[in-house]
Amino acid sequence: MTVVLVHGNPETDAVWGPMVSELGRDDVVRLSPPGFGAPVPEGFGATWESYRDWLVAELESIGEPVDLVGHDWGGGHVVNVALIRPDLLRTWTSDVVGAYDPEYVWHDLAKLWQTPFTGEQVVDSMMAGTVAERAVGLESIGVGHDVAMELASGMGPEMGRCVLSLYRSAPESVMRELGEQLPAAAVRPGLAVLATEDHYVGSPEMRRRAAGRANARVGELPGLGHWWMLQDPRRSAQMLTDFWASAS
Repeated sequence: MTVVLVHGNPETDAVWGPMVSELGRDDVVRLSPPGFGAPVPEGFGATWESYRDWLVAELESIGEPVDLVGHDWGGGHVVNVALIRPDLLRTWTSDVVGAYDPEYVWHDLAKLWQTPFTGEQVVDSMMAGTVAERAVGLESIGVGHDVAMELASGMGPEMGRCVLSLYRSAPESVMRELGEQLPAAAVRPGLAVLATEDHYVGSPEMRRRAAGRANARVGELPGLGHWWMLQDPRRSAQMLTDFWASAS
């Protein structure tokens, strides 16, 4: 059974490297969303719908149901696929289900990205400087040095444009509407990753509530934050392996 990993913002597939090593499998596919470590096709809108449809097409090309795992906005793309194309999945895993709770409020940085003119200034600042300088910024929010250098090398104006388009396409009103559809994701076994120190994706109560609406199991990772797969790749890999075994 193929495992497919999808990362988020401002990332490339390097974010999965340590955990993939711990999984010890040769059937893992890392998909990079356009603008986030992959070229942006001409005419690509970089909205949440565009990314959902991109992921649907990628999964269709695999030709069999997969174990789909998403982190950050990658986790949003995963949920959005689970809502409309469960036939492409054997299981799904996301660490952002809390963003689909009706009480969720976007974090402060997302609010800035969603604000005209201010968002452009913030993104320009994020994407500016040398690779080493950008890596320092990533390290300051919890990414280890080696992976931060890899992620920073993939950052640039194209990623910045996609960040703005994606976040502006998904205000809280849109996330609430999508959240109303969460029961549709229950068609396939789901896992809601709950890293207790991740403060970007809603409170633990929101995440548990949203997981319940999707009939998803909650995988709690005490003491880990937004980059749980980097902070403890072995524990993260074991959590996923146990979940996949339970769904067999």
